[in-house]
Amino acid sequence: MPEEGVQLTPKSELLTAQEIITLAGLFVKEGVEKIRLTGGEPLIRPDVVDIVGQLYKLEGLKTIAVTTNGINLARLLPRLKEAGLNAINISLDTLVPAKFEFIVRRKGFHKVMEGIHKATELGYRPVKVNCVVMRGLNEDELLNFVDFTKDLPLDVRFIEYMPFDGNKWNFKKMVSYKEMLDTIKQRWPELEKLPCEASSTAKSYKVPHFQGQISFITSMSEHFCGSCNRLRITADGNLKVCLFGSSEVSLRDHLRSGASEEELVQIIGAAVSRKKKQHAGMFNIAQMKNRPMILIGG
Repeated sequence: MPEEGVQLTPKSELLTAQEIITLAGLFVKEGVEKIRLTGGEPLIRPDVVDIVGQLYKLEGLKTIAVTTNGINLARLLPRLKEAGLNAINISLDTLVPAKFEFIVRRKGFHKVMEGIHKATELGYRPVKVNCVVMRGLNEDELLNFVDFTKDLPLDVRFIEYMPFDGNKWNFKKMVSYKEMLDTIKQRWPELEKLPCEASSTAKSYKVPHFQGQISFITSMSEHFCGSCNRLRITADGNLKVCLFGSSEVSLRDHLRSGASEEELVQIIGAAVSRKKKQHAGMFNIAQMKNRPMILIGG
């Protein structure tokens, strides 16, 4: 969370629950099989359980996921699971309560841990934990995070620090995948590489006999643009075909102006066709104007 906080988007500019379901239905008809609700923070929406329930009714949708800061997770998860939620990512950059408070500008570490344990109790396998690794902040916790997977069915995903507006990105703060892997292998030389799907954004590993596993999101040092099949719609209804691209198309505005389903499909298709072969590279991205990650969603 930036020191100065973030300016909240007026409610009238956010997609309504019905608009979310309408757009989701459109994408599912076109072959999308997985939808993830991200943020800001999706679990602060009072209608989030209803949205999950409506998504669950979409024929052809196989996975409904959420990425959350975890603070409200333990309280809401039983209802979310009943509504149809079947995958969870929890953002957690530290296992030190005082450091957690420094990073997110609020208390709540123990609520996040409660949410992680609640997810495992309710049978989520794996529970994904997203950790952005930053030199000088939390790279000294790598081994602790790996150890976190020993007795819990977690997938701790180490994410290379990426440039976005407001996060004061600096190349020297970035810890590369290979550096992280080397550090972990010094402690666990028996670390095994796991197979992955062609469209996966993660490189996965496992310490033998540990319940969980670890993964690396190598967006900066080894991009996976060629196999990326992700599209993002922001909370205010803008389509982003690349996380690092500044180009956005407002589906909300077209929807509210009465665009037909066929017209929306054409607008989406045109945006996807303009998607570039790969992102501009970390140094160029750092100079580009883009939303802060907190306004895009993970």
